[in-house]
Amino acid sequence: MPDLRRQIFESGKTVSRKAASREASRTNSHASSKQTSRQSSRAASRQPSDDEDAGYLSDDTAMSIGSLDDENPEQDNVDWPQELSDRVQELLDRKRSSVQGREEALAAFCRLTKYHYAEEELRASTNDLLSAFVRSIRTDSSIRETTLALRAVELLAITTSDDKIFENAEPILTRTIRDSSSNAVKAAAIQCLGTCTIFGGAGEDGILDQMTFLLDVIASDGQSIEASDDPTSVTAALQVWGFLATEIDDFEGESEEAIQIFIDQLDSGDSGVQIASGENIALLYEKSYTPQEDDDDDESDESEDSDEHATAGNGPKLIKRYNAYHNTPELERQLQSLASVHSKRISKRDKKSLHSNFASILTTVENPRRGPRYNMAIDQDTNRHYGSTLTVKIGRHGIMSIDRWWKWTRLTSLRRIMQGGFAEHYFQGNRSVLDNLPIMLRSAGSGQRTVDRESAKKAAKMRNSRRWTAQHSDDEE
Repeated sequence: MPDLRRQIFESGKTVSRKAASREASRTNSHASSKQTSRQSSRAASRQPSDDEDAGYLSDDTAMSIGSLDDENPEQDNVDWPQELSDRVQELLDRKRSSVQGREEALAAFCRLTKYHYAEEELRASTNDLLSAFVRSIRTDSSIRETTLALRAVELLAITTSDDKIFENAEPILTRTIRDSSSNAVKAAAIQCLGTCTIFGGAGEDGILDQMTFLLDVIASDGQSIEASDDPTSVTAALQVWGFLATEIDDFEGESEEAIQIFIDQLDSGDSGVQIASGENIALLYEKSYTPQEDDDDDESDESEDSDEHATAGNGPKLIKRYNAYHNTPELERQLQSLASVHSKRISKRDKKSLHSNFASILTTVENPRRGPRYNMAIDQDTNRHYGSTLTVKIGRHGIMSIDRWWKWTRLTSLRRIMQGGFAEHYFQGNRSVLDNLPIMLRSAGSGQRTVDRESAKKAAKMRNSRRWTAQHSDDEE
């Protein structure tokens, strides 16, 4: 794997003054004092809300997702395949379209593919649709059309898993990230690039290249893409970087450099940037521990609090393989400060979010065997934070245990892509979703079970069959 810091700081790319100063000071001491906090006065910009194009950035925190039982407005739409076919034809017939017409067609495409797993319906037209979406992105006729087209590319990638999407979409996405005049479009393009990288056939080398590109965006505070100090773009880059990192098994050589960049972002004036940075730090600490193997020593390399914290959920014992960062005590002090921050300049909502998230992040940095936590409490004797393992309700079918940060990172990323349609795709057998998040579910009144692709598809077919029968029974009456 390439040296991330060397690629960023020797590539001739733009870096922030803070980053350049930090790199110079690191030659004198690894444990240099924390730099003066940068407070951004600009609030994260938001695209005007629209049912289909809002939400390309996630405001979700580690404590905010208790249920994925979202209302599905498409539940009784038995004619959705025909409606989708009509919309696809509208999108492909660009010569007769207007900006407003394309916006409405794109919004309908996003709605239908969000709430229905349409792999069979889209398979034959994947290449043509991608070309149509790319044209909308390239022409940039309106912010709404561009962001909707970016959403449509994401949904196409996660629905079809076509391994040619990344190579065909990456050039225009990278150009949009660098050249768009809209920070909202830049952020949406960053998220789209991440989705295409994971589900569009990039491969490990492609994933590593995009992680380096995103780390450049983060380290330069957005300057490398002409979005200086824009928290929307930086947050998107942080979220996507974490999602891509879950696909990389061995990150030992790059952990130190990446964590240092994320630590610098803990000084941001935007809570979204801070939380996304903290979550990436927790993920990298978690990666420094792997399951015990047959040839490992029986004795642990460090004392363990209890058997509960020595395993990944109910999985194997976890063993430390390397130091994720050279100065964990200083990092813990910084995380503790964010977990108890009381500045009057911070809103009550942001303050609550910082407290709950960084308390959970701190528990993992203190002991990487611990995953995300909620209902955090403080042990008054040791001043350590403890809490329950995070669980999430999915539809009416079961409970998902999020006992590792890689699961949390993937869940939040998939939820952002699918929005209210996550549960539908999960239980209708979308292979991209199931392969990316193969998690045990516990149904009410039953033991644990694994939802595999075939059983999910069978359940979806039975549900669709019942809807078809009910519709035709009504017609006969």
